[in-house]
Amino acid sequence: MNTPIFPTDTDLNRCLIRDRHSFQSRLRGLRKRQRAGQPFDQSLAKLWLEIQHSQALVERRAALVPPTIEYPEALPVSERRAEVAALIVQHQVIVLCGETGSGKSTQLPKICLELGRGRTGRIGHTQPRRIAARTLCSRVAQELGGETGNLVGYKVRFHDRSRPESCIKLMTDGILLAEIQQDRLLTEYDTLIIDEAHERSLNIDFLLGYLRGILPRRPDLKVIVTSATIDPQRFARHFADAHAQPAPIIEISGRTYPVEVRYRPPAEDESAGERDDAMQQAISAAVGELALHGRGDVLVFLSGEREIRDTAETLRQHHPPSTEILPLFARQSPQEQARIFQAHSSRRVILTTNVAETSLTVPGIHYVIDPGFARISRYSHRTKVQRLPVERIAQASANQRQGRCGRVAAGVCIRLYSEENFQSRAAFTEPEISRTNLAAVILQMKLLGFGAIEHFPFIDPPDSRLITDGYRTLEELGAVDAAGDLTALGKQLGRLPVDPRIGRMLLAAVEHVCLDEMLIIAAALSVQDPRERPLEKQQAADEIHNTFRHEHSDFFTFVKLWNFLDQQRHALSRNKFAKLCQRHFLSVNRVQEWRDVYSQLREQMLEMGFKSSPSVIEKEPKALFDALHRALLAGLLGNIGFKGAERDYLGARNSKFQIHPSSGLAAKPPKWVIVAERVETTRQYGRIAAAVQPAWIESAAQHLLQRSYSEPHWEAKSGQVAAFERVTLFGVVLVPKRRVNYGPLNPAEAREIFLRFALTEGDFKTRAPFWRHNRELIESIDQLEAKSRRRDIRVDDEAVYRFYAERVPSGIYSTPQFEQWLRHATRTNPKLLHLRLNDLMRHDAADITPTSFPDRLHVGATALPLDYHFEPGAASDGVTVTVPLPLINQISADRLDWLVPGLLTERITALLRGLPKVWRKQLVPIPDTAARLAARLKPSERPLIQALAETLKTMTGVQIPEDAWDVNAIPEHLRMKVKLIDESGTELALDADSLRLKREFGEQAQHGFAHLPSSDLERDDLTRWNFGDLPEAVDLTRAGITLRGYPALVDGGDSVSIRVLDSAENAARAQRDGVRRLLMLHLSAELRQLRKQLTDLERMRLLYAKAPLISSNPNRPISNPPNPPFSKGGFSTPPVEKGTPTSPPFGKGGAGGIYPTTCWR
Repeated sequence: MNTPIFPTDTDLNRCLIRDRHSFQSRLRGLRKRQRAGQPFDQSLAKLWLEIQHSQALVERRAALVPPTIEYPEALPVSERRAEVAALIVQHQVIVLCGETGSGKSTQLPKICLELGRGRTGRIGHTQPRRIAARTLCSRVAQELGGETGNLVGYKVRFHDRSRPESCIKLMTDGILLAEIQQDRLLTEYDTLIIDEAHERSLNIDFLLGYLRGILPRRPDLKVIVTSATIDPQRFARHFADAHAQPAPIIEISGRTYPVEVRYRPPAEDESAGERDDAMQQAISAAVGELALHGRGDVLVFLSGEREIRDTAETLRQHHPPSTEILPLFARQSPQEQARIFQAHSSRRVILTTNVAETSLTVPGIHYVIDPGFARISRYSHRTKVQRLPVERIAQASANQRQGRCGRVAAGVCIRLYSEENFQSRAAFTEPEISRTNLAAVILQMKLLGFGAIEHFPFIDPPDSRLITDGYRTLEELGAVDAAGDLTALGKQLGRLPVDPRIGRMLLAAVEHVCLDEMLIIAAALSVQDPRERPLEKQQAADEIHNTFRHEHSDFFTFVKLWNFLDQQRHALSRNKFAKLCQRHFLSVNRVQEWRDVYSQLREQMLEMGFKSSPSVIEKEPKALFDALHRALLAGLLGNIGFKGAERDYLGARNSKFQIHPSSGLAAKPPKWVIVAERVETTRQYGRIAAAVQPAWIESAAQHLLQRSYSEPHWEAKSGQVAAFERVTLFGVVLVPKRRVNYGPLNPAEAREIFLRFALTEGDFKTRAPFWRHNRELIESIDQLEAKSRRRDIRVDDEAVYRFYAERVPSGIYSTPQFEQWLRHATRTNPKLLHLRLNDLMRHDAADITPTSFPDRLHVGATALPLDYHFEPGAASDGVTVTVPLPLINQISADRLDWLVPGLLTERITALLRGLPKVWRKQLVPIPDTAARLAARLKPSERPLIQALAETLKTMTGVQIPEDAWDVNAIPEHLRMKVKLIDESGTELALDADSLRLKREFGEQAQHGFAHLPSSDLERDDLTRWNFGDLPEAVDLTRAGITLRGYPALVDGGDSVSIRVLDSAENAARAQRDGVRRLLMLHLSAELRQLRKQLTDLERMRLLYAKAPLISSNPNRPISNPPNPPFSKGGFSTPPVEKGTPTSPPFGKGGAGGIYPTTCWR
C-alpha cells in the first residue's frame, strides 16, 4: 500500500494567496480523517488537483512578465527606483510623495513586478477616476511590451479588461471597495498601490482605514500610498507600525521649470456685484500683463460655469480677436473638451473650473491666473442639503494650480489675492469625509460587519454630528432601526451599487409594481445628465429637450427620453444613433453609461429575486404616475416641499428652496413637490422635481411622522372620543387638522372623557335601563334645584363621575365597548349602574311640592308644560310655559302675572320693593307683608296688581294708586316666559311679553287654528238658523295636544258658516258679524220694504235725532248687537234694554221677533 503524499508548506506557498487559506483548512481536515482511520484518498486527490491549477495560474502569470523591465530615464522615479524597491522590500507600507510628472503612477507597478510581486497575488493599483485607470493601464501595458488586458488589465464600472493571468490590475478605488464584500482580506492582491491619496475622497479614506485594520492579518501584503506633495506625514502616521514608527516617506520631485508667483489682489468693493466686477477686471488685467510677458497659453481657474461665461464675455470685449477663449468644465460634451487638446497656432486663454487642478492636464500651459476660489461640495447635517458654496481654496490647492504651469517652460502664476491672504489660508482642503453624508459608508460598514463607524480607523475621524446624521438618514430609509442595527431592508439596500436613497426607491418600486420605470430613473440619477447645453446653442438645446418634458414630473421626463432613445437604438445603426444623439444635444457616452447602469441595476435586482414589470404607461398613465411617485417618496422624504409665498417652498427642517429654473415645473409650481436633491449655490434650489400628494407622503413616511393631538372631545353621534390630529414630517405640516378616534391613541384619557361627558354629563345614547333610570332621577333633582333656585341639593358631577369610574372597568372609552361590557356585567348584577337617591342628594327639599311648583299650567282644556330653569342671566332663567302656536291667542297675560304659587311671594316682594318710598314705608317689613298677601291671594284671570291693591287696602287700609306700581322692578326670573312652538316642536320665539307675541304671531295662530282638523259643528252656506244651539267652547286634539276652540257664525257675504275659532274674543266678534248677516238674509224682504217706506231719511234723522227709538240707518237695528245670541231661541227673542219701549212700530212680527229699538251695540 502506497503512503499518501500530503502537500507541504512549500507547495502551498507556490499557490495563489487567495487559495492558501482554503487549502490549509482542507489539509488539516484530511490529516484528521487519516488519524481517525477514515477514507480520505479521493479528497486528497481533488485537493492536489486544485493546488496544481492554482500553481499553474501563478506560473502563467510569471511567464507573462518580460525578462527585462525598462524604465524611462527621463522620469525622476526611474532614477530612484532602487531606493523605492528597497523600501518596499523592507517595509509593509511606504508613502511615496511625488510631484506631477515624476512618473510615480506608471513606474511603481513595474518596480513591484520586478521585485517578484504580482504572481501569487495581483498588484492592485487604484485611481480616483475611470479615465485615469484606463489611460494608465494602456501606458503601463505599452511600456511592458504588451496589450491591455493581458499582463496589465483594468476594471472600472461596467468594464473589466483583465484576465486571471493579469499581474497588474488598475481600477477605481470604488471597485476595490466593492471587492471587500467578497474578499474581506483582499487575498486577490499581494500589493496595493493607493494612488492620488492626497485627494482624500470618501473612498480613499475608507480604503486607507480598512487597510490599516487588515495589515496585521496580512503580513505578506505590501501597501504603497502615493500622494502629491500634500501632507504626506499624515499618511505615514496613519500607518505607523506596532512600535509607533511612522511608515517611511520617500519624496520624488517632478519635471518642472521655475514658476514665478505674482500677487495681484483686486480692489476691495462693498457689494457682491462690485466684487464680481472687480474680479473680472483683475482677470482681464492679468491676461493683458501675461500677454506682454511672451507667447504661451493661459489657464484661468474659476468657481463655476456662470463665472466662466461672465469672464469670457469680459475678455472678448477687452482682448484682440486673435486670442482664442475656451471654456473647460465637467459638464461639457467630449467634443467641446476635445478642442482643448487640439493643435493650435493662436494664443489661448482657457477658462476652467477646478477640474483642471488634478483631473485633467491641459497641454501647452505657460501661465496660470488663480482668483483663489472654488465651489466646494459641503453637506449640511442641519438642513440635509448638499451645499456648493464658493470658498477660498487651501494653500495646497493653490500650489496645485501653480503646478499646472512650468511644465513646458518657465512659467508665471498670478494670484489675485495678497501674499498675506495666502499665508492665512488653511494648509489643506478638508477631506470629503468631513463634509459629506455618511449614510452610504455606515450602511456598507454595517453590511460588512466592520463595527461602529466611531471606532473605524479613519485618517481623520468624521464629526460626530455627521455620524448621527448618517444614522438618521438610514433610519429615514428604514435601513436601520432605532438602535442603529441593520434591518432586513438595510441588508437589501447594501447589496445595491447605488446611493441608499436611490436603492430605497428601487425596493419601493417592487412594492408599487413599477420597477422597470424606476430602474430607468434610478440609473439616470446615478450618472451625469446626458443632456448637453453648449454655451452657444443653449436655446436650441432647451427647445429640443423640452419635447421630452412631462408637465408634472422631471422624473417622468427621464422615462420619456429613455423610451425615445430605446426605440431609436433598435431602429438605427450605431453611427446613425450617435448622430441622432448629437442632433438632440445628448452625450452618446453618457447615454451609454445610463444604459450600462440600468443593466447593472436590473441584473442586481434579478439576483435579489425581483423581476421588472412591463411598462403600462400607455394603458394606465395615471396609475403608473401615482405608483412611481409613491415609490420615489420612499427615498426622498427629506426632499419634500410645500409651496408657500411667491415661489418659495417650505422644506424639511424649516428650510426654504425654489424649483430650479431648468425644471419643467418651474413655470407652474405645484402645491406639493419632491425633488431629487437640494443644492445651495446663490440660493437653495431643488433639482429634478415632481408634483405629489400629501397623502402619498403620509403613507410613505409612517415611521417618521410626528403626530400631535388637540381638543379631545366626546361625540355622542359616533359614540367615541374624537380629537384633532396634526401630522408633520420634518416640520412640514402634511395634515393641519383631521378628526381621529382618540380612544386607541390614549385609552386612559379617552376613558375619563367618556365617563365625564357621556355618562356623567348625559351626552349619551343607549337603551340600557340604567340610563333612563339615572337620567330621570337626575332630572327630577335638577328640577328641584331649578324650582327652589338653589344649587346645593344635588351632589356635584365629580361624585357622579366617581360612581361610574368605580364600576366601569379600564379600557372602556366608546359606546360599542361600553354596550358590550354592560351586557355581560348586568347578567349577574342588573342594577350595577343604577344610581340611588341618596347617591345624588345632599339634603332633602320638603318645601318643593307639586302645589307650589306645578309642572303644568292649565289654559282652558289644555295643560301646558312648565319648565323651571336656574341660570341667572340666561333668557330662559325662571319659569317658562311652552305654548303651541294655535293657542297663543288664548293665553291671558293677566294669568301669567301670577306665575306659580311657589314664586308668588317673591314676585309680590319685588313689586312692593319697587313702590315709591311714601307707600313702601307703610308696608315694612316687606317680606312679611308679601307673605301675608300671598297667603290671601288666589291665582285668577284678574290682573295681579289690581288684586294686590284691593287686598292691601282691605288688609292694611293703604290705598296704593295704580300708577305707583313699577313692573320693571320685577327681576327677569320672576316673569313668566312664553316659549312659542310650531307643530313640529321647533321654537319660534321666547319672550316674557305675551302681548308682544300675540301681536307678532296672532294672525298666524288664527290661520293655523283655522286649518286644524274640522269639527263636526262646522257647516257652510247657511241662510237660516236651522242648526241648533252653538256651544260656548269645544275641545280639539292635534298632535296629542288638547286645544280649546270657540264656535261662531262667520259672515260669508251671501251666507254664513259655522267655524271654531281660537279665542272667545275672536268668536264674539265673528258671532256679531255672523248674526247680523244671518238676520239680513232672514229679513231681506222686510228690509227692502223698509227702505221703500223710509223715503226722507235725512229729514227723519234730524227730526228724531234725540229719540231713543231708531237709527237713521235702516240696517242699524241689526248691525252691532252687544251680546250676540249663540242659541236659536236667543236669535228669535230680542233682548230688551231697560227703559226701552216694547211695542213694535213696524207691525206685529214684522222683524221675526227682532225689535229695532234695541240698537244692539
